[in-house]
Amino acid sequence: MKRMRLPRPFTIALGKAARALTRLRGGSGSAFPGLVTERIDPGFLAAVLAQLPRGVVVISGTNGKTTTTKMVVELLRGQGLRVFTNRSGSNFTRGVVASMLGEISPMGRLKADIAVLELDEAHAVHFVRAVNPQYSLLLNVMRDQLDRFGEIDSTAALLRTIAEHTSQGVVLNREDSRIARIADALTTQEVRYFGLAPALRTHFPSDDELHGAEPAAAGALPEADVLLTGLGTQQGTFRLGDEEITTDLTVNGAYNTYNAAAALALVRLVLGDTIDQEALLDSLRRASPAFGRGESLTVGGQPLDLVLVKNPAGFRLGLSSFSAAGVATMIAINDNYADGRDMSWLWDVGFDSLAEGGVAMVSGVRSYDMALRLSYDRVDIAAVEPDLGTALEAFLAAHPQKPKRIFCTYTAMLDLRQHLSTYTEVEAFN
Repeated sequence: MKRMRLPRPFTIALGKAARALTRLRGGSGSAFPGLVTERIDPGFLAAVLAQLPRGVVVISGTNGKTTTTKMVVELLRGQGLRVFTNRSGSNFTRGVVASMLGEISPMGRLKADIAVLELDEAHAVHFVRAVNPQYSLLLNVMRDQLDRFGEIDSTAALLRTIAEHTSQGVVLNREDSRIARIADALTTQEVRYFGLAPALRTHFPSDDELHGAEPAAAGALPEADVLLTGLGTQQGTFRLGDEEITTDLTVNGAYNTYNAAAALALVRLVLGDTIDQEALLDSLRRASPAFGRGESLTVGGQPLDLVLVKNPAGFRLGLSSFSAAGVATMIAINDNYADGRDMSWLWDVGFDSLAEGGVAMVSGVRSYDMALRLSYDRVDIAAVEPDLGTALEAFLAAHPQKPKRIFCTYTAMLDLRQHLSTYTEVEAFN
């Protein structure tokens, strides 16, 4: 029996109703309204995005999608463009639709010039087969959620498909050999690269380099349109084409500075010669971290940083980017679907940097697995409490006068942010 498609205004009304109901039940970041809308009208997403005069940009890769997407959005808005994005960080297609329902008119008009979408590697493939993006940015490939994606070459193949379905231009990470090789499969798209100065490459090893491979010689790498040449404390130095600039940054952590290089390369490709350089750098200075990705809150007069960790490379960079001295540390590890079920990757991370000060609290579904891993690196643990709410309350009470940092997987981060909203103002993402 052929399914009857409702007129689009009715689809929008039902989707908005599902969104309102979800928000009433406390699920402001839920993708459920998008799932409802997609089931009713599978062509909804493509039809709405086809309206946008500047088209669609897709950002994907293992690490850095959410923060880089947020930076790109802020840089483009600083150039006067109206930008639609999946702001909640739900990077499945239903999450994009759920975000869209909050901004679309009852008749199906989206007030935007361009869409900048963060997409999960696997779901991006389904997306680009329905909606050919004008531009894409592919960040990196790391061993992440092997239960979902399979081996690393399978993930690289997913990203190659995204690039092949991009109509105008693709930005690639030249330091990641699997990403850089995607250029070989492209024939009509303009290809640009972002990368690192040779002195910084040891700070950002690729997956192969983490597993013993020698890095490619600098002379063998393609020319980068944007190069990260210097790292400071919330400061970065970038070569943009032939010009080198140093700027303060609101984002913190070395990995977020490298994400800034990727964002700059994409915006330079999208805007071309029309770019306002002064406005671009002003927007870059102001760009703030995405929620949970180096996000800094204030609780009881002390800073509390949330650092998302979801694979060995990300956890290593998180540990190396922030000093543990004088900071109370909590680690919260869940293994829900959005986190990845396989937590064996924790054994690929070294926790020696936490040994001197120890860890004040370990929590989450896999708290005892995390505690066991820390014990092998001789890291003292003050407390283990699987329940996140109980653990957070005890963690805050035990260290009222110290700065705090929580390393957490994705669903643990969402849960912790909800609990933290009772202690301080936490920005909502709908």
